Amino acid sequence: MAFRKVQYFSKTFAACELKRCLSQEAIRNGFAGMVGRTPLVRLNKFSAETGCEILAKAEFANGGGSVKDRAALYLIQQAQKDGQLKPGGTVVEGTAGNTGIGLAHICRALGYKCVIYMPNNQSQEKIDLLKVLGADVRPVPPCPFTDPNNYNHQAARFAASIENAVWTNQFDNTANRLAHIEMTGPEIWQDTNGKVDAVTFGTGTGGTLAGVGTYLKEKNKNVQVVLADPEGSVLYNFIKNGKLERTDGSSITEGIGQGRVTKNLEGAPIDDALAIRDTDAVENTFRLLYEEGFFCGASTGLNITAAVQTARLLGPGHTVVTCMCDVGQRYYAKLFSKDFLESKGLLEAVPEQYRANLH
Repeated sequence: MAFRKVQYFSKTFAACELKRCLSQEAIRNGFAGMVGRTPLVRLNKFSAETGCEILAKAEFANGGGSVKDRAALYLIQQAQKDGQLKPGGTVVEGTAGNTGIGLAHICRALGYKCVIYMPNNQSQEKIDLLKVLGADVRPVPPCPFTDPNNYNHQAARFAASIENAVWTNQFDNTANRLAHIEMTGPEIWQDTNGKVDAVTFGTGTGGTLAGVGTYLKEKNKNVQVVLADPEGSVLYNFIKNGKLERTDGSSITEGIGQGRVTKNLEGAPIDDALAIRDTDAVENTFRLLYEEGFFCGASTGLNITAAVQTARLLGPGHTVVTCMCDVGQRYYAKLFSKDFLESKGLLEAVPEQYRANLH
């Protein structure tokens, strides 16, 4: 009888300890605790069509609603560690939207001011959200990076002009890449139990692809790292031919595509690149919504397209991982507008059975 009591007590104690540990793990510590550990989701229709496991990190589950929350957190933490940012200071960034939204959230949580320079061709939803978060939003005409009036250069000059301010420099500050070496890459490895054959991401700053690729290559050098590039970007030709030459056309995707190799992308272990057409990205954005139930933007559609193409190149039985970058509400006025898609020659890219749902 005594043995049974001890046995019962041991089991009960172990169960209580497990419950306590799980409870502590489940509690997130403020906004920073809401960054990372996003679900890895199997996309059933795309997986069935390719004979592969098509998996996507649900990055809209981060506290600020996008994959860029990861970079935003590490950029601010690095500025704090370096002594560049002191209490009550100002965070300044040039961004097409999502990094700015992540920074604005974190600034709210930590008591910093936030100033965002961004191209004035970005979605109004992003601009409105930044303003609601209390950011000082400064839309400027889009210019090449070589132009001194490029939004990044304007952000850098403004930060240098005021006290206790930091330009977080998301494109060339490798704290961005480090976020994905220390967070996203390990999450993918753990969630797949190390059974990942390829990863593919669209690239703006290069942080996600470079960071995830760096970590996974250290775990298994055979993991294929594939860059997904929109129309008008130079990175496809850079990876394929070693030349910074733009592909034809321009893209409606926001926050991805590049005219140069950023510091975050330099030296990244990239095996291949895919040039993704807007027609395919739009088609798969709508398929993702109406066949899988996920309401995301066109950069996610590009990622899914690249994952499917990579799966077909590898053949059945492989596991390909990408991410769902953010939510479709940030692009509602454009991407889900019949008039906008028609003006861009993309209405026919939306599967016919889904066009009636456009506004």
